[in-house]
Amino acid sequence: MWLFNSSVGRKFVMSITGACLALFLLFHATMNLVAIISEDGYNMICEFLGANWYALVGTLGLAFLAVVHILYAFVLSIINYRARGKERYAVSSRANNVEWSSMNMLVLGFIILAGIVLHLCNFWAKMQLVEILGQEPANGVELIKYTFAQWYFFVPYLLWFVALWYHLTHGIWSAMQTLGWSNNIWLPRIKCISNIIATIIVLMFLVVLVYYFVAGNCCAATCAAI
Repeated sequence: MWLFNSSVGRKFVMSITGACLALFLLFHATMNLVAIISEDGYNMICEFLGANWYALVGTLGLAFLAVVHILYAFVLSIINYRARGKERYAVSSRANNVEWSSMNMLVLGFIILAGIVLHLCNFWAKMQLVEILGQEPANGVELIKYTFAQWYFFVPYLLWFVALWYHLTHGIWSAMQTLGWSNNIWLPRIKCISNIIATIIVLMFLVVLVYYFVAGNCCAATCAAI
C-alpha cells in the first residue's frame, strides 16, 4: 500500500495526522484560556470532556493520530538517516537554506513526547482516567493552579512549549507543501502563516502557564509574609 511503502505516502500520512493534531492543539490552547476568564466555565468544559462516550471516542481518535504520527516520524527519520550515508559525517555545518528545526525534528519530537507523557500523568490520569475507573475526577482549575505553580513542573512545561513552537513552525508549512499547497510564490507566505499559527498556539499555552505560576507564587509569598 502506497501509504506505507512510498515516500510520498508516508509524508502524506505525516501531514494529515500532523494537521489534525495541530487543530487539536489550537482547541486545547483556547480551552485553557477559559480557565483564566472563567473558572466555572473551564470546569464545565472539563465535565463535558469527561468520561462521556463522545469524549472517549475523541480521546481514542486523538491517541490513534498521535501514535501514527510518532511512528511515521521515526520511520521517516531512520530512512532519511540511512539515505544520507557517509554525507552525515562529511557535513559539519547546516546549509543556509535549511532551518534548524528541520534538522532537529527528531530531537524536538523526543522532547514533545516526554512533555505529552508528563501532561498525561498530571492531568488526564487525574481527570478523565479516574472518572473512567469510577472515581471522582480532580477539579480542573484547582489542578492547573497547583501544577503550574510548582517550579519543577513549570520548567519542563516551558521547555515543552518552546520545542512545540519549533516543531509547529516547520511542521505546518511542511504539511502544506506535501499536500501541494506550495510553490515558489506561496512558500514564503505559507512559512509566514505557519509561524503565526504556531506562535498563537504556543502563546496561549504560555499565557496560562505563566499566569498560574506567577499567581500561585505571589499568593504563597503573601501568605508567608502574613
